Amino acid sequence: MNTLSKQNCMPCDRNSTGLPKEEIKLLASEIPDWDIIDQDDVLKLSRSFKLKNFAEALSFTNAVGEIAEEQDHHPLIELTWGKVTVSWWTHTVGGLHKNDFIMAAKTNEIFKTFSER
Repeated sequence: MNTLSKQNCMPCDRNSTGLPKEEIKLLASEIPDWDIIDQDDVLKLSRSFKLKNFAEALSFTNAVGEIAEEQDHHPLIELTWGKVTVSWWTHTVGGLHKNDFIMAAKTNEIFKTFSER
């Protein structure tokens, strides 16, 4: 089986559903640095990334944005000096879908390239 970061997002439609708690727990074990937060009864994945300065944080933000556009699945990104917080959830299902875990794993892969600099 491919790791999450090697998978691609699948299109969601109005018949798509969120993940059951058991599957969320299983997939969360593959991205342990991410928090599962409940915001207004909507489950989301969230992680803050520390970077060297604003320019690097902006570059990381743009890299996440590029993969989000490629996969047609877009996060909430909060950018401040030396820190980027990324949150993934699927509006269509009103919570978490496998796509969110795939994108969190892809975000981790992007961050690895920045932390190796």
